[in-house]
Amino acid sequence: MGIVNATPDSFSDGGRFLAPQAALAHARKLIADGADILDVGAESTRPGADPVPAEVEIGRLVPLIAALRAESAIPISVDTMKPEVARAAVAAGATMWNDVAALRFAPDALATAAELGCDVVLMHMQGEPRTMQAEPHYVDVVAEVCAFLAERAEASLAAGVARERIWLDPGIGFGKHMTRHNLPLLAHLDRVVALGFPVLLGASRKAFIGALDGKAKADERLGGSIAAALAGASAGVAAVRVHDVRETVQALAVQAAIAQAAAAQPGDAPA
Repeated sequence: MGIVNATPDSFSDGGRFLAPQAALAHARKLIADGADILDVGAESTRPGADPVPAEVEIGRLVPLIAALRAESAIPISVDTMKPEVARAAVAAGATMWNDVAALRFAPDALATAAELGCDVVLMHMQGEPRTMQAEPHYVDVVAEVCAFLAERAEASLAAGVARERIWLDPGIGFGKHMTRHNLPLLAHLDRVVALGFPVLLGASRKAFIGALDGKAKADERLGGSIAAALAGASAGVAAVRVHDVRETVQALAVQAAIAQAAAAQPGDAPA
């Protein structure tokens, strides 16, 4: 899943793709680099981010989604918490609703997801973007995240969302201590996968990588982002949400080729 941030304040690209033509050009590059899904967002959810009115999100997203849909059949995910934004995005051609609030932001979120009939990603977040990194606390982060995601999946099913439409996301970096919480989640992604729904992992360029090696700039975290993506693939996640599509596609291809060679009989490995 390649990321297109049509925002002025993303932690990773700082507004480089806010202009519609810049966002469209970036989306085209991600497709050429091998993205299977595009995730487009118009409201930053970085720590401390200010909310964006729904009409502003819609104004940034709908022309971009419509332009992409006019030239490509690639699945498009819309990264938003707001039901009205999701509704406008799906009408323009989006096929997935990626909700960091797990359909809790608005009273009609669950009903809207069922009505739209698109895929929906339910993400775990402790708190909300502006305050989520203010002393996050867990007794057992893996168990608590799994319990939350299972509950939100059940709530979605009860609201009428089809089981095959539900995805889960452990929410790396969302209301978690850089290393004390994110690393155990990455180490035990198999427990999230075991909940029985496809899992989306978004660890690309996250701050925990910089906490490990001191790289303050988000675009200096490629190696760590790839390591997290490979860990996710090994655990069985269905997709990884990344900024650096070409490099991640290559890393995943090599990982898969090594696994294939390991499973082959001696002398049967591909040349």
